Amino acid sequence: MTVAEFLKLHKLSVGDNVSILLEKLGIDNPDLLRKLEGEIGEIAKMSKSKGNIVDPEEAVDRYGADTVRLYILFAGPPQQDFEWTEEGIQGAYRFLSRLWNFITEREEDLRNADDSPERLKNVEGKGKELRREIHTCLSAYLKDMEERYQFNTAIAQAMKLLGHLTDFKPTGKEDMGVLKEGVKILLLMLAPITPHICEELWHRLGFEGLIVEAPVPEVDHRALVREKVELPVQINGKLRSRIVVDADASEEQVRETALADEKVKKHIDGKQVRKVIYIKGKLVNIVVA
Repeated sequence: MTVAEFLKLHKLSVGDNVSILLEKLGIDNPDLLRKLEGEIGEIAKMSKSKGNIVDPEEAVDRYGADTVRLYILFAGPPQQDFEWTEEGIQGAYRFLSRLWNFITEREEDLRNADDSPERLKNVEGKGKELRREIHTCLSAYLKDMEERYQFNTAIAQAMKLLGHLTDFKPTGKEDMGVLKEGVKILLLMLAPITPHICEELWHRLGFEGLIVEAPVPEVDHRALVREKVELPVQINGKLRSRIVVDADASEEQVRETALADEKVKKHIDGKQVRKVIYIKGKLVNIVVA
C-alpha cells in the first residue's frame, strides 16, 4: 500500500501531520507542504486547529477581489464545501488576465465596430456560426443563474464563450460587429461575479452608462437556429464519413444523402443495406450484411 492510499483509506491528509512536523522543526514553507500534498496525499481540510486557514484579505491583496470572487464561486455548487488551493486561484487569475488582454488588444477595433441588430441579422458564414455559439452560451448561463442558481456552471459558460471569441478570426466589418456583440454579452455575464474588471472594460469599449445598470442580455433565438447540420455516418457502428444536410431535412433526404456519399459508397460496395437508422440531428447508422 502506498502512502497516498494509506492516507486516503484512513481519511487523513498530508497536511494533518506534515504541517505539525514542519512547525516543530521551525520550517515555514507553505510551498513544500503544497508540493507534498499534491504528490502523495489528500489536501488538508481548512481548520483553525490545523492553522491552515486562508486569509481572504491576503488573497485579495495579492490577486484582487475579482479573482477571489471568481475562484470561490467557480470552485463548486454553493451548497457544497470546497478546498482552497493555490492552483485554483491562480487559474482564476489567469482567466481574468486572458479576458483583459483579449479585449484591450482589440480595444479600438471593438469600440468602432457596429453591433446593431440591423447589421447582425444579415451576418453570414463564420460570423453567423459565432453568433449561434454566443447565444447558446448565454442561454445556458441564464438558466444556471436564474433557475438553477449554479454559479459554477454559469461561470463555465462565460469561460467557454471567451474561448469561442478567442478562436474567432474576423475578416470584415460584419465579423467585428459579431465579436463586439460577443464581448458585450460576455462582460454582462461576468459583471455580477467580477464587477471591477468588467466595469473598466465596459468603459474602455465606450458602452453607455455603468455596466451595473445595464439590463440583463437577452437571447436572440433566431441566432440559435441551425440552417445546416453535420451528421456522422456510421456503417455497422463504425464512423466512416460525415455529411452536411439542411437542419429540417426529412429522414428520406438524409438517407439519400448518406448513401450517395463517396466514402459511404466505398464501404458498402458489394454489400446489402439491411437498414438505415437516423437519429434526428445526431447521426446516421447504416447496417449492412
